[in-house]
Amino acid sequence: MTIQRTYAIIGGTSGMGFGVARRLVDRGDRVLIGGRDQGRLQHAAGVLGERATTRVVDVTDRATLSSFFSKAPPLSGLFTPAASYQTGSFRDASPEIAASPFHSKFWGQYWTVHAALPYLAPTSGIVLVSGAASVRPLGSASYTACNAAIEGLARGLATELAPIRVNCLSPGTIDSELWRMRPSNIREAAFSTWEDLTLSGRVALLDEIVDAALFLLDNANMNGTTLYCDGGYALR
Repeated sequence: MTIQRTYAIIGGTSGMGFGVARRLVDRGDRVLIGGRDQGRLQHAAGVLGERATTRVVDVTDRATLSSFFSKAPPLSGLFTPAASYQTGSFRDASPEIAASPFHSKFWGQYWTVHAALPYLAPTSGIVLVSGAASVRPLGSASYTACNAAIEGLARGLATELAPIRVNCLSPGTIDSELWRMRPSNIREAAFSTWEDLTLSGRVALLDEIVDAALFLLDNANMNGTTLYCDGGYALR
């Protein structure tokens, strides 16, 4: 008998979030996916089919996080790639831009886990998302600090919430929908820069990041760690 599990994905309408949702549905699991745009949620639900439930959520609004998880079934896992922020230099960024990564990416994931906690099964796995700038800064001090803080948050939560597992995925530049929507000259310049900065000499494929996220969700011996799926950027 196949056990059907349910996973929550905040930011599940595109990119790595949607990729993970699709893989989970394909293997017979159910997904509860959240995003800010109702139209994108409806499209995702149409693609994923009856095993997907969608709800509007904004990670910067704790009331919507509580509403998102209300009446959820016991969750086998939580993936939190959703974030929307701006970056700027230490000298020139306004207070709002400087705080932006923490406001959305750090506190968004912090309060998402907090809201999900009553619904997480004791054997569940949580996967937070940071970024390779955590260990090799690339021009924005607050963004660097935010990513490092998320990795510390994963370790702290793993210690405090055990036996629930908490890990962090740290990707680099990904050839994803986000970049495909940008002008080709901007995308090609960014990809070229990234290729020079990595050991692999290329940007990541979306499926490679999805594989890494699923590994952290599924592997019962992974806990309190950060997986750098960055092509060796951190070592270059």
